[in-house]
Amino acid sequence: MHDHAYGPSETGSVVLDLGGDTGALIVYTSPDLHGREIEISREEDGRVHSAVRERRVRDGSFHSAVYPDLPAGMYTVWWDEKTSAGTVSVHGGVIAEFVWPSSGFGVAS
Repeated sequence: MHDHAYGPSETGSVVLDLGGDTGALIVYTSPDLHGREIEISREEDGRVHSAVRERRVRDGSFHSAVYPDLPAGMYTVWWDEKTSAGTVSVHGGVIAEFVWPSSGFGVAS
């Protein structure tokens, strides 16, 4: 996983092409993950990643990674190379949402 220094995205700067068997996913995170790339995968596909960015909207801002144009299916959201943070179902024509866990993962023992 990599970290990047991306600036915020403004309202209307992310375009999602939804319909048929194509959906999208938004992974909501805390601001401390800004710039981190989060990987997702469908069982039959390889992993794809998106960077967490600040998203400015009319009423404030939030942090998220956005995955546009996803084929419908069950996706694993990866905490790290080996650990799943959870799963989410993506349906055609719909934006799926996943909230990044705030604790319980990636803690060295």
